Amino acid sequence: MSTTTSSPDAVVETYVAAWNETDAGRRGAAVAQAFADKSTYRDPVMTSDGPAGIDAMLAGVQAKFPGFVLKRTSKIDHHNGALRFTWSLGPAAGPSVVEGVDFCTLAPDGRLASVIGFIDKMPG
Repeated sequence: MSTTTSSPDAVVETYVAAWNETDAGRRGAAVAQAFADKSTYRDPVMTSDGPAGIDAMLAGVQAKFPGFVLKRTSKIDHHNGALRFTWSLGPAAGPSVVEGVDFCTLAPDGRLASVIGFIDKMPG
């Protein structure tokens, strides 16, 4: 897909929206808009490659944790094609269960080339 995102902030907002989109078609479209064709996602508990794999990973998280939402909890820092921001995951109307930080790189078309996630808070 050759879709480009207009700014680093917009690509992160699309990424967060993809985490929270429960309609498979809309989630897939958001993932394709946010992630480059040869993108990667890595964190301590999940690994995936390409928009289709990342979409399937998000669907799995939603199935395991229904009603949870991902929220960006910091401003988006970006320079030289790299981004970072903090996030939380938990019930929409409750405290977060998981918290962390994502470090991302951008592809030449402005979409995410890679996401490396670190988890700062996770239940035992």
